[in-house]
Amino acid sequence: MKINGIEGMTPQQLQEEIRNGAKFVIYRYCISFIIITIRRSSDIYFIRPGQNRVLKGLEWTLLTFFFGWWGIPWGPIYSIGSLSTNLAGGKDVTDQIQKSLDIHSLTN
Repeated sequence: MKINGIEGMTPQQLQEEIRNGAKFVIYRYCISFIIITIRRSSDIYFIRPGQNRVLKGLEWTLLTFFFGWWGIPWGPIYSIGSLSTNLAGGKDVTDQIQKSLDIHSLTN
């Protein structure tokens, strides 16, 4: 999975940003086609301190809002779950990414 927003940063810089309040976040989205509903997660986004997590995930929220509802029965169910996650600022996966960074830095 791709991480958006860390281009050119070293693991040490990332750790410093995380100590200052940065987060790694994924957003959920849902697309429906009458009888088929697809639910997925976005790539990972690096959200720096002071950035608005809800606004960062707006594209996924709008995609779900306009195209997620139309599949029966899962469209409405998955859309509500996705919108709820995104409007709460996405799903924080910082701990998992930090563990990956620690493992990565130990193997280099």
